[in-house]
Amino acid sequence: MWQAIANSLANGHDQTARPQDVIIGGDLSLSESPPVSELALAAVSSAVAAVRALAGTRGKAVIDRTLVDRWCKASVTPLGWKLPSQWDDFARDYATRDGWIRLHTNAPHHRAAALGVLGTPETAEEAVERISHWDGEDLETAIVDAGGCAAVRHDTATWRTHPQGQAVAKEPVVAWTERPARKAPWRSTNAARPLAGLRVLDLTRVLAGPVCTRFLAGFGASVLRIDPESWNEDGNAIEMTVGKTCSTIDLKTEDGRDAFLKLAGEAHLLVSGYRADALDRLGLGPEALQAANPDLITVSLNAYGWTGPWRTRRGFDSLVQRSTGLAAPGPDGQPKGLPYQVLDHSTGYLMAATAIHALLRASSGGVISTARLSLARQAHLLLDHRQEEPKPSDFIPSDLIRRGPTFEATAWGDLHRLPLPFEIEGIAAGWRCAAHPLRSDPLQWNDEVPS
Repeated sequence: MWQAIANSLANGHDQTARPQDVIIGGDLSLSESPPVSELALAAVSSAVAAVRALAGTRGKAVIDRTLVDRWCKASVTPLGWKLPSQWDDFARDYATRDGWIRLHTNAPHHRAAALGVLGTPETAEEAVERISHWDGEDLETAIVDAGGCAAVRHDTATWRTHPQGQAVAKEPVVAWTERPARKAPWRSTNAARPLAGLRVLDLTRVLAGPVCTRFLAGFGASVLRIDPESWNEDGNAIEMTVGKTCSTIDLKTEDGRDAFLKLAGEAHLLVSGYRADALDRLGLGPEALQAANPDLITVSLNAYGWTGPWRTRRGFDSLVQRSTGLAAPGPDGQPKGLPYQVLDHSTGYLMAATAIHALLRASSGGVISTARLSLARQAHLLLDHRQEEPKPSDFIPSDLIRRGPTFEATAWGDLHRLPLPFEIEGIAAGWRCAAHPLRSDPLQWNDEVPS
């Protein structure tokens, strides 16, 4: 798995296997099959190694496996208040006439689409009864066609013969395209804060993309996150908006598109989590972006892959787990999800590593990269390495977990955030602002001045 990730980042350039000079410590806490912890650890290590390469440091790095696992579950603990639920009441697994289906109803319009197909049940209990009379694939198709999000639970053998499963299996972990740069590329000028001065335009939501931009912000990048007025996710925002500027643009209007293209012209990197055809439909596809900024690096995420019949399907980690067979049946037959949303978190850290490698290629080779990743391709890494077990000799004790959490005062209330799961000698990681609500900042860059 480590080699597959390293090869995906190399793309015919530097051939690096497991990151050098990275010390991995902590407990072997989630070493079951599939190797969830190993995938998360490999992705975090790839991002840490990329930061070291960008900074040009020979200082050692330490990564704590236990803290990686904990960060992938939740990084914050509220002090005297309760975190908002990350799940809607209807977001769960349901028994159909011929198996199981998962509904994802966290967004109001996704919930309305699914419940509309079911005749608008008022409670999840009513939904249980109505769904029991459906064949799973018929209901999945009806909800997806209505603009909702659902996934039948397949076994892995079925997924591997499914047209989408076959398409994803042929995709690289990171799909790269490159074009010549037109001007001098952005370069890091601060070894201690190697991403200071980098402008990142953030069009991501929920977990995977925000994990990427949270990581980049932690090393000094100016991240400007854009959300529409209709989008809310307080539970995730508490985790993911730390260190970022959070503003809004209506990309469906001409003025909004003009404002966005102006920002794209000022940015060095665009990170997007929109579906494969979404920006094109808004008139913000590759041609428009390159016209606004020929040297804009783009790193994009899609749930179900970039080829195949489901390339434009809405998807989330929990749904991809069901589609691919990673959510195996429990004793009662109900699908049991993985210990945490590892597809989101591993893809997010790998996106961060990809972005930094793209910056390195721009500065060393004069090329501008476009990179594409997907949750489904990360699922295949787990499926392909299902029996891979890390060796206990690979791990040594780490002092990182003994550090206390950091205090953070937020709009929701005071909280403690876990200590970072990594440390790089000579590099200061951390964020310049606490987590705060979406759309609460002016539409402008908040640059960290390189020293």
